[in-house]
Amino acid sequence: MNPLSPYLNVDPRYLVQDTDEFILPTGANKTRGRFELAFFTIGGCSMTGAAFGAVNGLRLGLKETQSMAWSKPRNVQILNMVTRQGALWDNTLGSLALLYSAFGVTTEKTRGAEDDLNTVAARTMTGMLYKCTGGLRGIARGGLAGLTLTSLYALYNNWEHMKGSLLQQSL
Repeated sequence: MNPLSPYLNVDPRYLVQDTDEFILPTGANKTRGRFELAFFTIGGCSMTGAAFGAVNGLRLGLKETQSMAWSKPRNVQILNMVTRQGALWDNTLGSLALLYSAFGVTTEKTRGAEDDLNTVAARTMTGMLYKCTGGLRGIARGGLAGLTLTSLYALYNNWEHMKGSLLQQSL
């Protein structure tokens, strides 16, 4: 018998947690689905875009105002550039993430499976829709960019699995 904790007056065996700290419905898997990950994806891309845009705006602002002496108008001009670039990149990456997440959730629900094919389809459709204002050529370029980047990601993500399959086939 372990001694009681002098601080809590409770047997310490009752405080040991060897299981997860959240409750799942019976039969539910312990990984988050596309819908739950969509919020993280959209927020992360939006914040990344804002940070990248702010740094880019600072660089551009310093470059454009380098001939000016340090003064209040120069500081305001730099701050305006930081704000403008931050908002531009935030909106761009946030919009792309929103489109990707919507297409990803839709393809998952439509197909009834979660695999890399959903990712490839979602990013290809995102590229196509994002560049649809450029006509058929823009749609083709956007789709090709999405397909290429996602295919490279899928290859990288499944490299060990593919390498193992190739080794088994050669034996």
